[in-house]
Amino acid sequence: MSDEILRVEHLGKTFGTNVVLRDIDFSVKKGDVTCIIGASGSGKSTLLRCINLLEEPTSGNILFHDSSILDKSVNIPAYRAKVGMVFQSFNLFNNMTVLENCMISPMKVLKLDRAEAQQRAMLYLDKVGMTAYINAKPRFISGGQKQRVAIARALAIQPEVLLFDEPTSALDPQMVGEVLAVIRALAAEGHTMVIVTHEMAFARDVSNRVIFMADGVICEEGSPSQLFQNPQEESTRAFLKRFTQG
Repeated sequence: MSDEILRVEHLGKTFGTNVVLRDIDFSVKKGDVTCIIGASGSGKSTLLRCINLLEEPTSGNILFHDSSILDKSVNIPAYRAKVGMVFQSFNLFNNMTVLENCMISPMKVLKLDRAEAQQRAMLYLDKVGMTAYINAKPRFISGGQKQRVAIARALAIQPEVLLFDEPTSALDPQMVGEVLAVIRALAAEGHTMVIVTHEMAFARDVSNRVIFMADGVICEEGSPSQLFQNPQEESTRAFLKRFTQG
């Protein structure tokens, strides 16, 4: 049995006449931590949104355990329970407490009863260090704390793959470290993750695979040591040089 979970084949996405993704091919195996890097506007977030079906691909295919998720018969909420997503803007429910935010998906999607959902939520809130804030509303906690809650919420449905869309880009610099520490711990536990990030040192240290995108295409991919120490493409070298100089 293959350990491949996701496969993206010749994926394309256009908005009107604007081509955002062109002929994207890559796969995700169980335990992979894949970081996608590239300049703003290179199509990274759109790619994640297509994988999570928040955007409908224009061409190509996405397979989850060898079955196309673009088939009309696919139960999208059930698929999203297997392929969870953490957004850069947290997307928490402001009228609910931290605990309630993490209970709602297990109850609505997985049909757990309230007691089971609470137990599950507490488990993952403890994992991200947020049990002291279970009764707080999101407006009373910091951005870094909100993002840790968002990660706990995604974990609470126990997905096979976690997608992170620039999870630290909306945070103040001093809060970035606490969120990256949580993601590092998840990687160490063997969680399968695809992470769009501008944090180059994090991508180098945590991933087992790095994909560099520019202008809607994958320009280069490989291990962190290959891509950061010996990039083959001039566009990759130019991009990484900006970061090392910055």
